[in-house]
Formats: sequence, C-alpha cells, structure tokens
Amino acid sequence: MTLRTGGRILVDNLVAQGCDRLFQVPGESFLAVLDALVDVPTIDVVTCRQEGGVTFMASADGKMTGRPGIAFVTRGPGATNASIGVHVAMQDSLPMILFIGDIDRGTRHREAFQEIDFEAMFAPIAKWAARIDDAARIPEYVARAYATAMNGRPGPVVLALPEDMLLDRVEVADRPRVEKLRQAPDAQAMDRLADLIRAAERPVAIVGGAGWCDGTATAFASAATRIGLPVAAAFRQQDSVSNDMPVYAGNLGYGPCPLLPKRIKEADLLIVVGARLGEATTDGYTLITPEHPGQTVVHVHPDPTELNRVYCTDLAICADMRSFARALDTLGDLPHFDSGAAAHAEWLDWSDPKPRDGVPMDLGPCVKVMREALPADTMICNGAGNFSGWWHRYWRYAGPCSQLAPTAGAMGYGTPAAIAAALRHPSRTVAAIAGDGDFLMNGQELATAVQHGANLIVLVVDNGGYGTIRMHQEREFPGRVSATRLSNPNFAALARAYGATAETIDRTEDFAAALDRAKAGSGVRLLHIRTDIEVINFATTIEALRAR
Repeated sequence: MTLRTGGRILVDNLVAQGCDRLFQVPGESFLAVLDALVDVPTIDVVTCRQEGGVTFMASADGKMTGRPGIAFVTRGPGATNASIGVHVAMQDSLPMILFIGDIDRGTRHREAFQEIDFEAMFAPIAKWAARIDDAARIPEYVARAYATAMNGRPGPVVLALPEDMLLDRVEVADRPRVEKLRQAPDAQAMDRLADLIRAAERPVAIVGGAGWCDGTATAFASAATRIGLPVAAAFRQQDSVSNDMPVYAGNLGYGPCPLLPKRIKEADLLIVVGARLGEATTDGYTLITPEHPGQTVVHVHPDPTELNRVYCTDLAICADMRSFARALDTLGDLPHFDSGAAAHAEWLDWSDPKPRDGVPMDLGPCVKVMREALPADTMICNGAGNFSGWWHRYWRYAGPCSQLAPTAGAMGYGTPAAIAAALRHPSRTVAAIAGDGDFLMNGQELATAVQHGANLIVLVVDNGGYGTIRMHQEREFPGRVSATRLSNPNFAALARAYGATAETIDRTEDFAAALDRAKAGSGVRLLHIRTDIEVINFATTIEALRAR
C-alpha cells in the first residue's frame, strides 16, 4: 500500500467497482477527485450544464447497466439542483450514487458557505445518505453504497465528501467488486403459485419495477405465452417485456387501452411481478384497492420490505426478477387461457393510430411513421407531459432498456436520459421526446451532447403551453386559462446554436421526410414539431373538455 489522497482512493475504488463513466458539474469542493481522474482514462467524465441533468443522466445509466450510475456535484446549490434526479431514482427504483463535495470538517454547524446537512436532506428520498469523514474508510463506504444501491429494491445512495477529507493522505486497501445478489423464489411458494394458476379463471400479470433484463424478459414471455396469461405493464415500464409477445395487453397508468382496466377489475388472480403497484399504475389505488376483495394477489419483489407494505398480499414471493421468471418458465401442468391472445388483440387495435380529421399536425400517424422508419430496438426517452401519451399508446417497445421515462413524473428528464443512452449504446438509435415546457427545463444539455459526440434525435412537441396542467385546468375550471400559456423560442434555431442540425415541421405529411433526413444525419438532430394545444392529448380536445 502507498499513501494516496482521499480523492485518489475514491476514484480507485470506483474503478474497482467497475465504474466506466460518471456525470458531473465541477465544483471546488471536490477538486481532489477531479485531479485524480486525470490519471484514470478508463472513466469517461461527462461534464454537464446543470446538476439536474447530472442526476437524470446517472439514474438513466443505472437503469441501462444494472449497476449504480455515478454522479458528482458540489455542495449547496449543486446538491439542491441534483435532488430531482435522486427523487426520480428512488421512485423509479434505479441504482445511483450521488457524491457531493462538502465543506471542511472543521466548519460544520456554523452555516458555512453553502452548508447543508445532507444526511438529513436526502434521508427521505434516498436508500442511504451518509458523510465520509475518514479517508481510510472510503473503500468501505463505496462498497456499501454499491451494495445498497443495487440490492433489494434498487435506488439512490448519497455520500457527502468533506473537501479537506479528500486531501488527506492515508494508506488503505481497496475493496473488491460488489455484485448484485440473486435470490431464487421459495419452492413451496412456486408450488402454491402453480395451484393458484390452476384454480384461476381470469388471471392477469402486471410487470414492471427494476431488474428486468433481456434474459428475464425472454423467460417470462416464454412462460406467459405458454399459459396464455395476459401481461400488462406498470406505468412507464412498458419495456419490461417485448410488446410483440403474443399476450402483451398494454400499459396501465394514464390513458390505458379502455378494455384493460376492465380486465384488471374482473381478474380473479393478479400476479404482480416487480411492480410496486404505485398510484399511477392503480389509478389512485382504485383500479386495484389495497384490500382487493374478491381477488387473489401474488406479489413478487426482490425487496421484502415492499411485500405487504401497501397491499394485502395473498402470496408474497421474495425473489429477483430473473430467478422468478426462470422458475415460472419451468412450472409444468398449467392450464392455457385464451384471454392472453384476446388482450393482445385489443391492445394491437388500440395502439394502431387512426388519423384525426382537421388536425394539421397529428402526432398519432407521426409515431407510426417512426415505428416503420426506425429500428425496433430504438430507445425512446421522454420526460413528463401530455405529449408523451402518444408514444406510450402507439410506440411498441422492444424490451428492457428501450424506454427511459420517469415514473416519478419529472419534467426535463427525456433529453438528459437520451444523452446517457446515446453514450452507453452508440450503435443504437436514441430518440428524446420532449414537450416545449419539458424541453426547456434541461434543453441546455444539448451542449453536453454535442461536446461529448452523442448521436441522438430530439423531437420537441411545441403546443405553446403546459399541456397537462391546461388539461386539468379545463376539466376543473373550463375556459378560465391561467398561468399555463408559454411564449417559446425558435427551437430549431436554438438547436442550431448548440451545434445541432434542426428543422421545424407544421404538417403531418411533412414529418416522414424530415425524419428521414434526421435519420440520415449524425450528431444531435432536432425536429421542432408545432402542434395545436386544442388537441390536448391523444384522446380528446379542449373543446370537448369544456363541453363536459
């Protein structure tokens, strides 16, 4: 062992844990880390323009790799800006570690410059929040952070790094790489599940949450197809399984296929695999109530603290998704249900866009054009807003890591997530979908994309307003518009200023050619799509809302 600074020990232990990329906005509070990174070219340092973009990118990277996405920000304003991505990582069950450069140890509790008690601040929205005061314990903290972020229900860890601690020189051994734990389902529980399936008449599966990978999705699809089990996806987790599986029934959440909630309510057996059954998925805990009378609920989750947390569970199975899916696929002597094929047919009809008369820019046919023009494994990355509903309804996701979308409903997520996706998967097509209000919350990260050579297509859907809030406003207070109108820049000109190629589209019939031009290009390519806010979502109009 040799003497190393705390900053160098931290970087060396990130390398030991397999870190190959980190996202950051630099700060004087962690200069020792930045200095150590000069000598470690195996870590790609992505310099962002705002700390919210940092943690959005890191959380997306965590979903794609299954190991914690790594973020670095400075104290005070940097940490508060970064908190939005920590909240997303928590609600979306994504592994991430946020390192915060902090004040010197000797100035604590004096309200020093930019001082915040980060353990208290982040405790409610992180799996673990701590402060490293001893450089010799950095390997211990980093290993524990990786284990905590990955295991059970994945989520974010926050570690504060006093500036002077990072300059201390100590001798300490690095910790070995921590792996995610696998837990097979209990054999008796699987036998009980088989009995419940045999006794059921109208079973439905709901999938989502963390831990879905290609192998998991393939094994689960094999079992569900063999059984004829309808498979619904939790809110914004449509990529848990490939949507072309013959029993896929669509997504729950906002604006599902109208026949799917009916199917859920009439089910006598619900097999919930990985999903938490959150508020959006269950329509405010009404589609499936916590007590669910008349229904048997099987809940499969890797974290025992999630089982029986909200829902009264008839059969709780604590297992990781891959182990459960493989065990399910080996269950024999199970009946076959016709409802899976029927549910898939209903979803296929629902997800096939029909043109809307009198709408100059109709997003439904545009999504269909994208489906036909782009590769099946295209990664669709969106933030929050009514604009996303067209893709949730009409896009067909290819399986794990083809959808990066915040179940926490955070605006501004799509563009940073798409940048992380483009850097992680340079051979895949990546599309960021953003509304006008959504885009301007993190649109400055186009500079990050250009600087780091990311290849992605950005679609900005511009209706001149905060569409989701306008929709609620018109429903509750028809015709009384307040605080939801937006005066926007020329998004195509803005994109070109960042070094992207861009064009503006006003008519549906012009979209296909514009997409072809974007597809043929490289780097950042932005399509500014101007729509009418009257067409407030894929199902209704402002006029119709007022008429109610």
